[in-house]
Amino acid sequence: MAGTLLAAALLAGAVPAGSAVAAAPAPRVDLTVLVVDDGGGAVGAIAAELKSTGVPYRTVKLGEQGRPAITAAFLADTVDGRPRAKFQGVVLPSEAPGGLSAAEQSALTAYQKTYAVPQVDAYTWSHPGVGLDYTSDGGFSGVLDGVRTDVTAAGKAGPFRYLDGPVVFEDNAPQIAESYGYAGRPREGYTSYLDLPVDGGGRASLIGEYAKDGRRELVVTFAYNQYQRQFRVLARGIVEWLTQGVHLGRGRNYFSVHVDDVFAPDARWDTERNCTPGDIDCAGGPGEEEVPEIRMTAEDARYAAAWQSSSGFTLDMVYNAGSGELWKSEHGGTDALTAQLLADRARYRWINHTYTHPFLGCVQDVTVVPWRCATNANGTTKYVTRAEISAQIRDNHNWAVGKGISVDRGELVTGEHSGLKILPQQPADNPNLAGALADNGVKWIASDNSRDSAQRAVGNARTVPRHPMNVYYNVGTAAEMTDEYNWIYTSRADGGSGICEDNPATSTCLAEPLDPATGYAAYIVPQEARIALGHVVANDPRPHYVHQSNLAEERLLYPVLDKVLADYRALYADNTPLVNPRQSEVGTEFSRRAAWDKALAEGRVTAYRIGDTVTVKAPSGVVAPVTAPEGTRKRALLGSSVFGTAYAGTRSDWTSPDLLQSAVTLTLPAGA
Repeated sequence: MAGTLLAAALLAGAVPAGSAVAAAPAPRVDLTVLVVDDGGGAVGAIAAELKSTGVPYRTVKLGEQGRPAITAAFLADTVDGRPRAKFQGVVLPSEAPGGLSAAEQSALTAYQKTYAVPQVDAYTWSHPGVGLDYTSDGGFSGVLDGVRTDVTAAGKAGPFRYLDGPVVFEDNAPQIAESYGYAGRPREGYTSYLDLPVDGGGRASLIGEYAKDGRRELVVTFAYNQYQRQFRVLARGIVEWLTQGVHLGRGRNYFSVHVDDVFAPDARWDTERNCTPGDIDCAGGPGEEEVPEIRMTAEDARYAAAWQSSSGFTLDMVYNAGSGELWKSEHGGTDALTAQLLADRARYRWINHTYTHPFLGCVQDVTVVPWRCATNANGTTKYVTRAEISAQIRDNHNWAVGKGISVDRGELVTGEHSGLKILPQQPADNPNLAGALADNGVKWIASDNSRDSAQRAVGNARTVPRHPMNVYYNVGTAAEMTDEYNWIYTSRADGGSGICEDNPATSTCLAEPLDPATGYAAYIVPQEARIALGHVVANDPRPHYVHQSNLAEERLLYPVLDKVLADYRALYADNTPLVNPRQSEVGTEFSRRAAWDKALAEGRVTAYRIGDTVTVKAPSGVVAPVTAPEGTRKRALLGSSVFGTAYAGTRSDWTSPDLLQSAVTLTLPAGA
């Protein structure tokens, strides 16, 4: 028996003269990330980034009873005779989380070496085990609130190539420590990507790559959660490093601003009664007709056009033509504002806001406060009719077309987002709304993100959630804005409404009222700009909305927009411009994301890399988001073409197979 085995071994090892040994096939690496979750904020933040950008991942929850063991078989297998790595990257809570057994840690180490799979240490401390000196050896440990950090030359040449300026850690509440970290001096094998100056000279690292024993780790030594701006800014680079720049999913930094009520006037806040005349809860004192309304002038329109040119940013004018016609008839039959906006019509984007801005949901009974839905004789809710809704949409569209305004019939913003459900009075959409939308070819109807944040169907149309900006519709001056802000956000003892006291889970009271003379510029503007920029850097395409009153009188909107744009451009490189989508583009983006997320959840996506070839298969009709390095090409039946669009130093796109193809096939550049 022994002789037989020896002979077989010799035969197996013999190589005929003139022949070559067949090379082992290149492994298949599936485009999925393994996330080992300890329940902490750091791992949760990275998982949130993967989810929001469409990167598939599998989570193993440490401490969960019955969780799968991380073994060699869990990590890799063979498909069609080819070795398969099931994960292209691994996210761990730290370099050696306590919830993993020694055998699991050993299996991960062997897997990463075999398939060159990188690992992110989501949050750890500075020590030699991750390639850093202890912080006591010339480093830093402590609170990072308000601290300036810088992307190093290696970071800008590598995964953080989309950043240009310093990354300043948020400091939103001076009395609360929001971020803590450990910055250590790099040792051999460590390349710093984000650092800060330390006492005694030199710099210490907060993010960097540590290469050892044939493995690569991205070491992060500060605490964070998914909402903090510093993480949101750095998250793209963390994912690019983890996936080596080749992954499913894509992201953009979006910012668009809808200016509602164009051509119409807006009511003005009464600083004495702390309410808005004309509202049903504003009783006593002068009526709406006795308080000057706020409406743009021709000079305000000229300023808006000039601001757009100088800022390089386009506003969406959400217009009510009938309200403008009524204003004109009540003011001598002429309107310099309309004339100026029409002269500049090609400089803006335009969105239908209905002809006269009526409430298009249930018929409102305003004899009580708060209002309620009127009812029919049989007790059912009385709704605005389909014909009335349709006429408001049609007449506004036709007016614009007659004036030479380019307007997309498929986009609509109803007054107060009415017609859609509004709690508590109207818990369901007006049943006549969907038909009226279909009558007029409306595909995308705006909703208020603070009430209705997810995209949903309304008949054959779909909603486009919008972020309200805290620059109020009913103010024309900074003093008025600050007065109303104080009323909402101060306690009763400080003369406010006490709303913040009554709703501590959703609102925070100011420590003291803002100074009417300085409060807007010193507090509200930076606060609102910070919130808006937070949306921008979170891959959130939702438009922001304000009102024409904010472009009138003291033009309160511009300081907020100027700060958002300035802060963004100081932080990001030219290869990562703001994307300014129109409403239909936002709607399409959300629809694609929903279809993609559903396909992932159902396990109907297959994507992998073999050498320099990436293959992506998704269900018919589902377009796939893919990100790849510059130089990537998409194969066709005959030849190939440059893949995607350039953004943040990579190429990315929503893509699907060409005619007569069943999969998307990409060829990566050499060395990718």
